[in-house]
Amino acid sequence: MSAIQILLVEDNEGDVFMIREALENTSARHQLSVAKDGLEAIETLMHRLKTESSNLPDLILLDINLPKRNGHEVLQFIKHSEDLRHLPVVILTTSSSPEDIFAAYHHYANGYITKPSGGKDLSDVADQIEEYWVGLSQFPPKIQS
Repeated sequence: MSAIQILLVEDNEGDVFMIREALENTSARHQLSVAKDGLEAIETLMHRLKTESSNLPDLILLDINLPKRNGHEVLQFIKHSEDLRHLPVVILTTSSSPEDIFAAYHHYANGYITKPSGGKDLSDVADQIEEYWVGLSQFPPKIQS
């Protein structure tokens, strides 16, 4: 199996480190790229779409509380784009607000996970993401440029 491409959209360096470490401890072969704010995420997706659409991420892990463009805006951008809407987007955030959860699913998020506060718990979440998204689910086929 080839490595899955994961785009993590996260501005908190500590969370990026913990998520990277947690994913490294799973058995999934993956390539992780990071966008530090919502605008960078949109620009990354647009760049890949225009220059290397076969390198679009297989999975996007998206925080809500981001600078420049929040996660809801990024999600809307993805799901309103004919060329990107097929990409699975899982919200991975500290917010457990019913309004945020509703808004995420209203804009077609594929999942919503509230980040646990401890590193070990985050490892468990990464294992479960791997189990479901790599072990059980199938990703849409890659678009060839």
